[in-house]
Amino acid sequence: MNSTQMESSMLNNARQPVLFLSHGGGPLPLLNDPGHAGLIDAYAQIRNKLKALEEKPSALLFISAHWEADEFTITAASQTSLYYDYYGFPDAAYQVTYPVPGAVALASRIRDKLNDQEVPAHLDETRGLDHGVFVPGIMLFPEAEIPCLQLSLLKTLDPAAHLKLGQLLQELRQENVMIIGSGFSFHNMRAFFQPGTQAEVDLNLAFEGWLSETLLDCNDAEREQRLLNWETAPGARFCHPREEHLLPIHVCAGASGSKASQQWRFTTLGREGSCYWWD
Repeated sequence: MNSTQMESSMLNNARQPVLFLSHGGGPLPLLNDPGHAGLIDAYAQIRNKLKALEEKPSALLFISAHWEADEFTITAASQTSLYYDYYGFPDAAYQVTYPVPGAVALASRIRDKLNDQEVPAHLDETRGLDHGVFVPGIMLFPEAEIPCLQLSLLKTLDPAAHLKLGQLLQELRQENVMIIGSGFSFHNMRAFFQPGTQAEVDLNLAFEGWLSETLLDCNDAEREQRLLNWETAPGARFCHPREEHLLPIHVCAGASGSKASQQWRFTTLGREGSCYWWD
C-alpha cells in the first residue's frame, strides 16, 4: 500500500483510542536498562492491548514533550527521519532506526483544521521524530508500518491551549487516527538521580493519586478544571518543576472527551509513573 492509499484508508468510521505514555529516560527503555523494568513491562501490556484492537490505526499522531514551538507545528515529511535529542549514551542509542512513513495529506488537514479555528499552526518538512516518538513507537509498533506524525507543544506551556488542542483533534479518532501523548507523569530530573527522602516519595505518590483520580474518576467539568489548575495538586511542582512532560496529558484529555478507561502504574528510575488509555 502506498502513502496515498494509506491516507485514504483513514476516512472510515473506525474510532481509535487515545493513549498517554510515560516514555522513560531517553533511549534507556530500548537498551533494556534495569531501572526501566517496570515501564518495559507496562509497555508489553499496552502492546497486547493494541494487538487486540478490532482495527489497526491508519496513522499515529504523537504529541511529544520534546518539541516546543511558537505555534503548533506538525511534521510533514513523506519519509521520516529520527532526531536523536539526547547525549552521553552508548553507541547503540544512535544506531536506532524507525523507518515509518509520514502522512503529508493528514498533516496538511490538521494544520488547516487548527487554522480554521483561529489556532495558528504550520508544517515542518525537515524535523525528524524525537525520542518521545520513536522510543515508544519502536516498543509498541515495531513493524514501522503505520504512518506517523508529530505535533509540537506550545512554548507558552499554557494548559488551556493544550486542552483546546486536544478538543480540536478529537474528530480525528473517527478517521482511524490514534492520538498519543508522550511525556512522563513524573519528571523531576534532579530527583531521578538522587535517593528520595520519604517526603519526596510521598509527594510523588500524592501527585500520582491526584492524576489517577482526575483522569479516571472525575466528571468532564471537574476534570477540565483540575487540569487547568494542575499546579494546585499535591506535589505538583516537585513532580513537574517544568510542565512540558505533563501537557501531553492535557492534549489526550481534550481529545478523549471522557474519563480514562485504563491505567498502568509502574516504578521507573526509583519513581512512580503511569500511562493511560481512553476508549
